[in-house]
Amino acid sequence: MRNTLISPTKRIVIKIGSAVISDSNGLNRERINLLADDICALRQRGYEIIVVSSGSVAAGKRDLGITGKPQTIPLKQAAAAIGQSRLMRSYRTAFRGRGENVAQVLLTRDDLANRRRYLNARNTLMTLLEYGIVPIINENDTVVVDEIRFGDNDNLSAMVTNLVEAHLLVILSDVDGLFDCDPRSNPDAKLIHEVERINDKIVDMAGLADSDLGTGGMATKLKAAKRTTLHGVGTAIINGTKSGNLLRFFDGEDIGTYFIPNTTRMAAKKHWIAFTKKPRGKLFLDDGAFNAIVHHGRSLLPAGIKGVEGGFDRGDAVRLCNTEGVEFAKGVTNYALAELLQIMGKKTAEIEQVLGYKYGDEIIHRDNLVLTENNVDE
Repeated sequence: MRNTLISPTKRIVIKIGSAVISDSNGLNRERINLLADDICALRQRGYEIIVVSSGSVAAGKRDLGITGKPQTIPLKQAAAAIGQSRLMRSYRTAFRGRGENVAQVLLTRDDLANRRRYLNARNTLMTLLEYGIVPIINENDTVVVDEIRFGDNDNLSAMVTNLVEAHLLVILSDVDGLFDCDPRSNPDAKLIHEVERINDKIVDMAGLADSDLGTGGMATKLKAAKRTTLHGVGTAIINGTKSGNLLRFFDGEDIGTYFIPNTTRMAAKKHWIAFTKKPRGKLFLDDGAFNAIVHHGRSLLPAGIKGVEGGFDRGDAVRLCNTEGVEFAKGVTNYALAELLQIMGKKTAEIEQVLGYKYGDEIIHRDNLVLTENNVDE
């Protein structure tokens, strides 16, 4: 069964967690070498590989005398500045010794939230793959701030999977996969080998645990899996600390947890709007606009807008909320906040009369709008 699920795979994103390649003393170069063995073996089988790697902060924090997690963004940035070159040097040495080349790619959320930069990043990564180079991607922690950070590299790996249109996301962790309860406190915990749909019951199994070496826990991995499966891409969580596990997975062994992708794939642009482009504000809509969008597939017109919140410009993403303030969709607006304050509640024919110009009848066109999963899967 596992072979059947992953057999069409060609392009793979492999996310490597901090706990897999580092410990309290810094980078575990032996583990990096073993992973390089497996990844290079997959390359020899014809797979295209993109690596999303944590570890820069763990590699540099000891020089700052930090134990546990850095408690401030400047400390994290300083640790990353020290550790990033060490991390890449370890990867470069490991891969070159096996006849492969790697390239460093540092990203912030802004790079993927801006459509033009998103496409530029995609073109760079696709060119590297075309020339047989293995991209090693990490968040640009040395410059990132809260409003432009991905939050964790599980989230980043899901975005990269969409960016490069990969066929599979493999998350390497220090656990064997998703269990029905916490295996650290319950010896009878059972590994779940396959998940058809990530629902509330599955999410409850994840808990909130993480470690001193990284920012992610099982909950963030489930969020990443949900994002990729909605895009029609399978996701696996396997233990990367066990030598050879990566190859065993691709040989069809029933290890780890595999999340089966949705049969209906969300369009790439709508997936980008839903999960990558960060919203800058909210629009509160009346019942008529809600029904038109959710039940009839319509665009958003100014007449249905009853309130606005936040600060946004034309081309920014905004959340769409019903009269009770519950979000039901997200979209890219054709008008800035200052413009919407003047035209909300008015008919489309009045837009040009009020503003003196018009970008279009729609505040958000249906092609630039995606509903939340609770309303409909697009």
